[in-house]
Amino acid sequence: MLRCLLLICGLTFSFAAFAQVPSDRLRSLEHGVNFTNWFRFPARQDDDYLRNDIDDVSLSELHRAGFGFVRVAVQPELMLDSNGRPDPHRLAILAGAIGRIERHGLAVVVGWHPQTWDLEDSPDQRRQLQELWTALAQRLRPLPAAMTFPEVLNEPVFQGQEPAWETLQRAVLARIRAQLPDATVVLTGNHWGAIDGLLALHPVADRNVIYSFHIYDPPVLTTLASFDPSLQSDALARLPFPVSGPRSCDAAAEATRDKRTIDVIRFYCSEQWNAAKLQGMVTNAADWGRRNQVALLAGEFGASDRLPPLTRLGWIGTMRSALENDRIGWALWGYDDSMGFDIHNTGGIPAPLNPALLQALGLGQHG
Repeated sequence: MLRCLLLICGLTFSFAAFAQVPSDRLRSLEHGVNFTNWFRFPARQDDDYLRNDIDDVSLSELHRAGFGFVRVAVQPELMLDSNGRPDPHRLAILAGAIGRIERHGLAVVVGWHPQTWDLEDSPDQRRQLQELWTALAQRLRPLPAAMTFPEVLNEPVFQGQEPAWETLQRAVLARIRAQLPDATVVLTGNHWGAIDGLLALHPVADRNVIYSFHIYDPPVLTTLASFDPSLQSDALARLPFPVSGPRSCDAAAEATRDKRTIDVIRFYCSEQWNAAKLQGMVTNAADWGRRNQVALLAGEFGASDRLPPLTRLGWIGTMRSALENDRIGWALWGYDDSMGFDIHNTGGIPAPLNPALLQALGLGQHG
């Protein structure tokens, strides 16, 4: 885990330089949401569940609310057979699910979210990645290119190994392009797909691509420092956003006696997290896109539902506005995750989308 325009005409104008990415595809990627646990950590792995985890009623509800696309997270391990080769049956189920989503008017970004792979050190897993893309791309060929966006890989690490990541990404892109010559492919930088990874990336010669980054800054707030379980998350859940002054973190600091947690809280407050700081980070990414004349997508952003609603929705709304200000489409993490709507299998019973969260996203129900 770790971005949509105020006006459609603004998007069309902004991306006029990117003529090889059709404008209708860019418009479809304005507002999105991640499906985090359908083909990633599925509650069950039987065929019926994998075909129907998110039902038609829920898909229609997302489209009516104003979402234009979903990003489907897929564990590659789930799509391999016992010999470590692409499983045609599972891939057919995945392609069928993507087609069903698209029939509800939602475009689909689909990519691999490995849980056990170590691509930096495993030639076998790099081979599996390429083989999986060849096999899945063949399955995606009957689907409309205007609605189907292959994403090479979620959050590649390759820390300090930028050339190795770029070599692998270009090889995978060639595999996808061989099967899907008209597809708009989503690429990303290393370092877990963060902005600094994007800034270190050399754009490819292929112009029918979009570059993705993820943004959860500051993660001490949005994820309650999930990267360091030793910190006291209950105290971090009291952090404010925006930070209004040096004493605005007092309530959080007073909620714990753990010195390390208090130090983190004080440091967070000293950094003055506010709308201007978030906008600066987003604009840094947008400037890279403008220099290279490429389109960007914020494939993930979100904030823990353990935060007070005003803090959480304030950060989400502020980040969404920052992305829109720089004309970057976005996808909330996620539909079925506590960083977003936290809606799980409903068995066909309509599950209402949180209206306050929709408002923070600039969306709402449409009749």
